[in-house]
Amino acid sequence: MSEEISSKLGPGAEFDSIRKVVKRLGQNAQGIGDDAAVISSLGEQKLIVSTDTSVENVHFKREWLTSEEIGYRAAAAALSDVAAMGAKPLGMLVAMAIPETWHAQIDAISDGIGEAARVAGAPVIGGDMSRSSELALTITVLGTARHVLLRTGARPGDHVYVTGRLGGPGAALRYFEENREPPTMLRERFARPIPRIHEAMWLAESGAMSAIDISDGLSSDLGHIAAASGVALNIDLSSIPVIDGVSAIEGARSGEEYEIVVSSPVEIDATVFKRHFNLDLTRIGSVDTGEPGVRFFLDGSQVAVPGGYLHFA
Repeated sequence: MSEEISSKLGPGAEFDSIRKVVKRLGQNAQGIGDDAAVISSLGEQKLIVSTDTSVENVHFKREWLTSEEIGYRAAAAALSDVAAMGAKPLGMLVAMAIPETWHAQIDAISDGIGEAARVAGAPVIGGDMSRSSELALTITVLGTARHVLLRTGARPGDHVYVTGRLGGPGAALRYFEENREPPTMLRERFARPIPRIHEAMWLAESGAMSAIDISDGLSSDLGHIAAASGVALNIDLSSIPVIDGVSAIEGARSGEEYEIVVSSPVEIDATVFKRHFNLDLTRIGSVDTGEPGVRFFLDGSQVAVPGGYLHFA
């Protein structure tokens, strides 16, 4: 396994497993380490491809969501990976592994996928269907980007920004795990995340050079930018934008957000961003030299913030 590929992957058991696969593949693996693959150049554009799987009892439980929401959410998660590259989605391939107990819900699941396709302007152009013991939806998204945002693009001196307000999906998950129905706003953030496609494209055009979407939590996902770019990220905990009733640490750990974190060598005008998208853009820190990793500070002192969701932990 090359040092280049190893350095692009952040910490955690999931990424240790990816490292093992990459090492096994040897020269048959290339360009591993971003939210999506950059395939080739198409004139001034690059072809971007991403795939994402949503599995019953891993990413959701049947009693938490409607079948339509399950389909929408699976597609939105895949679309968010393409957004994190600063890309415009062109179309989706959908593979459904469906247990017999879910057969009656195929129409509703398809409706949810179709709604995400309509909102993103990315029609379903193919896929596969097979029998399974648990529901699993694998969505592959094709897109193009003029200015590709890579996790390797952060440099010392850059500013770090995040879109939106964090903590809603994490708060909703706590309700679900306690067998309680979340308040409508929290449930909506969990069940119907919005891929920040146009927002990320705008940020790329405005000077952003690296990005990642928040699927496993800000505290975990920032670590992948730090590892890929070989930099330290200094984050002001008090600057992290959160929804009402959620602490900054809870917001930093909350996964399934699908907001976008970017680094930029130039200051980005948050007022103009909000005028365009009716969405907050908040500067939460800076990029520094030093041991690659994420350092959280509160009132000038470094504080420990637990990581977010970890597969295989």
